[in-house]
Amino acid sequence: MATPYERFSARSGTDLTLPGVIGSSPAMVEVFRATQQVAPSRACVLIVGETGTGKELIARAIHDLSPRYSGPYIRVNCGALTESLLESELFGHVKGSFTGAVDNRTGRFEAAHTGSIFLDEINSTSPKLQVKLLRVLQEGEFERVGDTNTKKVDTRIIAATNRDLLDEIDAGRFREDLYYRLNVVPIYLPPLRERREDIGHLVEFFLKRYAEQNRREVRRVQPEAMRLLREHDWPGNVRELQNYVERAVILGDGSELTVEHLPPQLRGVAAPRPIRSRGGDLAAMTSELVRQGVRAAGPQANDLHKRIVDQVERELIQQVLMSCERVQIKAAARLGINRNTLHKKLAQYRIDSDDNGNGDGQGHGPGEPASPAPGDED
Repeated sequence: MATPYERFSARSGTDLTLPGVIGSSPAMVEVFRATQQVAPSRACVLIVGETGTGKELIARAIHDLSPRYSGPYIRVNCGALTESLLESELFGHVKGSFTGAVDNRTGRFEAAHTGSIFLDEINSTSPKLQVKLLRVLQEGEFERVGDTNTKKVDTRIIAATNRDLLDEIDAGRFREDLYYRLNVVPIYLPPLRERREDIGHLVEFFLKRYAEQNRREVRRVQPEAMRLLREHDWPGNVRELQNYVERAVILGDGSELTVEHLPPQLRGVAAPRPIRSRGGDLAAMTSELVRQGVRAAGPQANDLHKRIVDQVERELIQQVLMSCERVQIKAAARLGINRNTLHKKLAQYRIDSDDNGNGDGQGHGPGEPASPAPGDED
């Protein structure tokens, strides 16, 4: 029986699919293309994507489609262990190196010799471990915990993160030199909300799997239920979709998955869970704000500008006024608008610009002129 690597080597270059990965959207086709291009090489790969997008599936595909396919594939979740435990897990230890080290232990890097090691949640590693990882990447060598003998390994490193590592570098939590060693070939896995075309195929796949596993007769999806599944934003991505389909199959009592089998947040009975935006990423937070506003307004709303943009502008003006101690001339300067425009906005949004009694009632500081300054007229 041919291995995935042998099948991959023999097939046409136009066959953009990966074993175990479902999707035909343009975003996933790009993932398939990048994965197939990098798999035969020795390069480090950094897979970036939200939780539940399938980063481990891509890591496994890279290994299976590489010349190292017959070697070991070792997975380590760096976020699941403390620094000391993770150091021992990755590099091994010698007897007596710490309390509880009753024998020598081989680490994951040694176990992955001639194969691949997948370091999930690489952003969770401590500065001390990042130094050791950098050495393995650059020199292919390390010492076990408590040992002075240097070990040499030949292993390919595939790393994954659900954070923007450039933000982590700026925050002082991740080494820039390690980032550039890992980020030789980056692969971005899109969240499910950015590839809604794939939701139907994923639902059918999971429906068949869990119907067979649980000996149920659910074989199709009600059109209205499929519409709700496609419109949901899926903050937990494919993993969340998989969970909901499995639950619907188990709790269902007929041959069709219906709206009643879906959880409350999909049926509109409960508020959907917000998507966590990356810290400091204003564009992502803005996108999520608009998405939530449009969803809350409903498909028949014809006042989206008022519902969303006006609310944001009102909140912005209020916060800037507070930061400027409600002095309008300062607030207008920070906002980049003239004072007359600010006066109109205050009236439009019914914002009390001076509710602490200071100034002249127009938001001017004590002693400031109430009339517009030259150049402030519209």
